[in-house]
Amino acid sequence: MCYLARFLGALLLAAPVILAHDGNHLHSAEVHDWRRTEDRAIHLPIRRNRGRLWKRGGQAAAVIGVGDDMDVTYSIQVQVGGTTTPLILDTGSSDLWILCCKDHCPITRVPLYSQASLTPTGQNIQLLYGDSRTGTHATGVIGTDTVSIAGMSVPGQYFAAVVDTNTTVLETGSAGILGLGFPPISLIWRQLFASGSNQTMPSLPKRSISNYMHTLSSASRDTGSTPERRDSSLTYPAESFPTLGPLLTRLVTLKVLERPLVVATLQRDTISFSSNDGTLSLGALPYGLSDDRLTWVPVRTYSVAEGGLPPSPDAPNEVYPMAWEASIDDVYLDGVKVPRSTLSSPSVGLSALIDTGNSLIRGPQDVLSYIYSQLGLDSAGTFDCANAHNLTFIIGGAQFPVDPRDFAHPAAVVPGTRYPAEAARCTPALAATDPPGAGGFLYSWSLGDPFLKSTMAAFYYGNMTHPSQDPPRIGFMSMVPSDATSALEEAVEAAIADGGIFLCTSSLEHYQSINIYTSHR
Repeated sequence: MCYLARFLGALLLAAPVILAHDGNHLHSAEVHDWRRTEDRAIHLPIRRNRGRLWKRGGQAAAVIGVGDDMDVTYSIQVQVGGTTTPLILDTGSSDLWILCCKDHCPITRVPLYSQASLTPTGQNIQLLYGDSRTGTHATGVIGTDTVSIAGMSVPGQYFAAVVDTNTTVLETGSAGILGLGFPPISLIWRQLFASGSNQTMPSLPKRSISNYMHTLSSASRDTGSTPERRDSSLTYPAESFPTLGPLLTRLVTLKVLERPLVVATLQRDTISFSSNDGTLSLGALPYGLSDDRLTWVPVRTYSVAEGGLPPSPDAPNEVYPMAWEASIDDVYLDGVKVPRSTLSSPSVGLSALIDTGNSLIRGPQDVLSYIYSQLGLDSAGTFDCANAHNLTFIIGGAQFPVDPRDFAHPAAVVPGTRYPAEAARCTPALAATDPPGAGGFLYSWSLGDPFLKSTMAAFYYGNMTHPSQDPPRIGFMSMVPSDATSALEEAVEAAIADGGIFLCTSSLEHYQSINIYTSHR
């Protein structure tokens, strides 16, 4: 038992799989045996530990344990050059960045990138996260180094060595972000491609789930080196995916993974522990699962007119995905259909971003106002935690409810105080986001960790250069147990009896302040 606080699960990493670069492919040179399965997946357990809140405003397959920061962020160990450190998993963005330091380094609980093996490109980058309601940045230089994830090493991987950020990643026990999205929303990829090609691409949609298009005029400023020129033969965007793309894009296009697939299973470590461990599966479904156990839906693609990538003359009919965005049939609260938003055109189909980097469920302001009215919130915006509410998303004709233990976030409690009137108070795990509009992304909802703790999500990249040949899709499988409501009631009763102390895996020390990273250029 513990007071509500922020924590991060300690992480385990698979034994190294050394991948040699052989022309257009990477291949496995050595695989150390852990617990092997027929699909060549490596399954590792999770060790739970501590952390704090984060704000974001050759064939081989591997599974690694996912660290959990108070059910707010989920991280894995990534090795960049000679530095191994936790990075936050983010399916809502595509860029890889890691905090670095040369001189006057702050005291941190996780290693920062040393830059000793960095090969700089001579280009600066500014990554912007969030929407008009939230916003953070990370600024640094673009360079290359060998990057390893789940024991798979990719040489010459482009990433950002960040020297300035107002994110609070360090407070989670993480040192950066690992984006798992598609190349079109990677600002690093866009900037690298633009520096070596005369091809003009549409601007990144204004309401970006990860980053806004950055002015390239600062690309070579203050880096102390001449900007590296890209291969001028790369005329069309998709041609550059295997060389300039984000880490997961390269693992897929260079055929490192057994299947072009990433599966996220997020555990619950607050209120009431989940029975499943959190894992990130690369190249295969978790052991014992087959495709027919999941509900699969296509990923939305964007035409050039909608801000998508231009195709090559050899494949003029190709239309590319921008983000992990899937259609939604309807939304229900406690068995009643929720009305559609009137803030966007009815011609825009209902869809959602599936985002591990989002700690809440975000939706249209008018729809959330309706939901709040049905919950009977008090003046502080809280409701009785013991009242289990069922928020369900209909996807591909199947129901995917949010576990009531994930829908309810315990309201802030000062250590040593008790809940009044023997009632624990919670807030809904909801927040408003910008509506879809002209020149922006088309999704109305962003389904973050509360949804993904209740639903396993399989992100199938397909053929990234020719998506019509093997379209991207997302598979869903509900993880909500039949006794979720009674489990919530038991957890609330235990918390009330213990003076407002809910079950979690952190401790009182996390009420103490810790240093936040500041710029050291």
